[in-house]
Amino acid sequence: MTRPVLAAVDASVRSRAAAHWAAQEAGRRGAPLRLLHAWPYLGRKANDLVKMDDLETGAQSMLGDIVQELAAAYPGVAVSSALVPDSAIDGLTEAAEEGQLLVIGTRGLGGFRGLLVGSVSLGVAGRSKTPVVLVREGGPALESPEPEVTVGFDALEPADAVLEFAFEEAQLRGARVRVVHGWELPPTYGYAGWIPVETERQELGALAVGMVADAVAPWREKYPRTLVLEDVRTGGGAAALVEASAQSDLVVVGRRRRALNIGPKLGSVAHAVIHHAQAPVAVVPHD
Repeated sequence: MTRPVLAAVDASVRSRAAAHWAAQEAGRRGAPLRLLHAWPYLGRKANDLVKMDDLETGAQSMLGDIVQELAAAYPGVAVSSALVPDSAIDGLTEAAEEGQLLVIGTRGLGGFRGLLVGSVSLGVAGRSKTPVVLVREGGPALESPEPEVTVGFDALEPADAVLEFAFEEAQLRGARVRVVHGWELPPTYGYAGWIPVETERQELGALAVGMVADAVAPWREKYPRTLVLEDVRTGGGAAALVEASAQSDLVVVGRRRRALNIGPKLGSVAHAVIHHAQAPVAVVPHD
């Protein structure tokens, strides 16, 4: 049985945008779509202040409306729904294990225009064992000449799970893959106050290009029909990915799994890309 594509929904416009993105993804994968609505009060007994039956009825009605909307828009996709009687982060993180990936809409926080991701999206993306795709409401229309999937790549610590997700997505979309590696001068230059001459910069840049080419070569062989662009830039991985996102249909970043549930859940590059990328961002856990 094909595992479903999952989408977290509520009554907001942003979640509907995520649901439509998830329906398109389910169609590409030949998978069913399951809508999830998480709220800790669902399933609890009634009290003097709140009629729990009314809450559940309202939630079911909201889900039913979205199911009908998506079923009409994407007749080839089987759409179902489920209530998750738990907090959004805990409930969605657990439910995500049943699907191929989980899609969540992002919302604005106000104040700092570039920060457009809420605590639920970050929390689930930082804990889920399943890839999580964050879809920004009202993102700019793509004007790239052809479909493109951008993947962040660390030549020193390549993660196969991240590259595999990116290449599979590109294959589903008939897209090219842009492998982005951002490098910076070694810290020793800053510590010592050295300013490298141009020949040294060129040598370091050539070294980075060679490392990326060697690491990507097996993936070129595995996906011979997929056009691969190796994009090596100075300035660090986060800045390079955010810049590249302007011409991408999807940006893929990795998140290292943690044995203990303590400390930051997302690395600095993934965190920055999630907040500032102009395309949907897939966060892929890896060892």
